[in-house]
Amino acid sequence: MALERFNPDNFLENWSDEKLSPTHSGKTLAQCIHEAFSISSSDTYVYRAQAETTLDVTQRAIAGKRSYGLHGWYHDDEGKPIEPRHPSTEEIQAYISLFDPSLNLPKALNGFKSNAKANTLRSQIAKHLDSRYRNNTIGLLPSKKARTHVNPYLSLWTYSCHELEWAGPIPATTYTTISHHILPIFYHHFGCVVPSYAALHVISKLAQPAKPSKEHVLPILDVGSGNGYWTYMLRNFPIADISGANELDVRPIDNQLSEYRVSWVRDTIKSDGQAYLKQHSNGKGCVLLLVYPQATGNFTGPIMHAFEGDTIVVAGTQNGNGFTGFQDVVVDEWVEKNLRAFELTLRMPLPSFAGKDEALFVFQRKKA
Repeated sequence: MALERFNPDNFLENWSDEKLSPTHSGKTLAQCIHEAFSISSSDTYVYRAQAETTLDVTQRAIAGKRSYGLHGWYHDDEGKPIEPRHPSTEEIQAYISLFDPSLNLPKALNGFKSNAKANTLRSQIAKHLDSRYRNNTIGLLPSKKARTHVNPYLSLWTYSCHELEWAGPIPATTYTTISHHILPIFYHHFGCVVPSYAALHVISKLAQPAKPSKEHVLPILDVGSGNGYWTYMLRNFPIADISGANELDVRPIDNQLSEYRVSWVRDTIKSDGQAYLKQHSNGKGCVLLLVYPQATGNFTGPIMHAFEGDTIVVAGTQNGNGFTGFQDVVVDEWVEKNLRAFELTLRMPLPSFAGKDEALFVFQRKKA
């Protein structure tokens, strides 16, 4: 059951890393979740996402540290641990810093790679992220500039990286079979993947018309919006950071079959994605946003085939673990073979939870 009294605007206004992030407050994650979301200390809610947990069970798992292989993220293709088995604190912080709102991602990635010492986990992580990064766009990514951006999910994800000894994905992350109890908590309270400032900036720019002063912004169709965190963060993106940009029109669309403990928006359009597109000119003049599209149930392919707009954005896995989009192929490979009117113009890393390898993909219709 969702928290009925949750007010996202009040939550964002009152959020403080110093008070509500375990990294800075000295409190446990469970204490921070209880306090931030006004949850009773006697709470027994069961969080379900692949596995089941409660806040108390999760906190006990956190306290267990490396017990039962809970921090065994770094291994070879056969699942055998590699050396070093765990990253240093400096390596973890270097990975986290890639998603600093003030940085330019391409330059940050270059620095992350060039400053990595040989035969370290950071070296493997940097080479992997660099090999997957692709950008054929101009002006979509934010430039380096001092800025702040309140993003509670990013703050708690930062804590999880240190707590779980996670410094980013390597090629063998494709074969990771473990996860951690923290993930269902994040899923229910925020969503399946963290929206970085750079990702929100990219989507916001893609929604701008060719002539912002004379044309309407392109609606962003957040199909499969879940609990609406990405919609909420887009609606609250500091649009003034983009010169001359118009306020966004973000439409959360979800069949509401999945349960989330927290709902970030109250105007979710309860609809099947294909049905919504059919009723709205198949998305012409819109941006299609798919955040962690399910790999089962033949969901992703039909939605992308039906869409007649010019821009598709997907936030999901960029390796072959079959966790999002398609079970047997990465989404960019599928588009190349099955949606030839579109081309990949941007693939950039997203903040990835321990054992995951997430990215933002931008596909744009080829020009005639």
